[in-house]
Amino acid sequence: MQAPDDWARALETAKSRDVEAGILLSSPLVFIASEQVGKIALAQRLPLISLFDAFPKNGGLLAYGPNLVDMFKRCGSYVGKILHGAKPDDFPIQRPEKFDLVINLTAAKALGVEIPLQLQQLADEVIEE
Repeated sequence: MQAPDDWARALETAKSRDVEAGILLSSPLVFIASEQVGKIALAQRLPLISLFDAFPKNGGLLAYGPNLVDMFKRCGSYVGKILHGAKPDDFPIQRPEKFDLVINLTAAKALGVEIPLQLQQLADEVIEE
């Protein structure tokens, strides 16, 4: 997805093929275009979820994925150790430890999607604008 129209065409194609909902995969392109994708998805009435909390914060429906701030902090400790002479080979591979659920109820209402109260209560953040 390199041109702004690529997202619109992709989501229009999905709707024309009777796609009722979708998951945006992990990609820097999705992160960068989260606001644009959210607006297009709302216009197409296509519920989408993402791994990145920026998506619902920018108008998308919801996100469930690793907390990037936590991951970057942990990465920073590795960088500090490497800069002080540690060998990268000596570090264990790490996986995300903290995951966030962010729900945008304004987007849900616009899409005609009902988010169960139990799921809202489990969310780390609920957006109601």
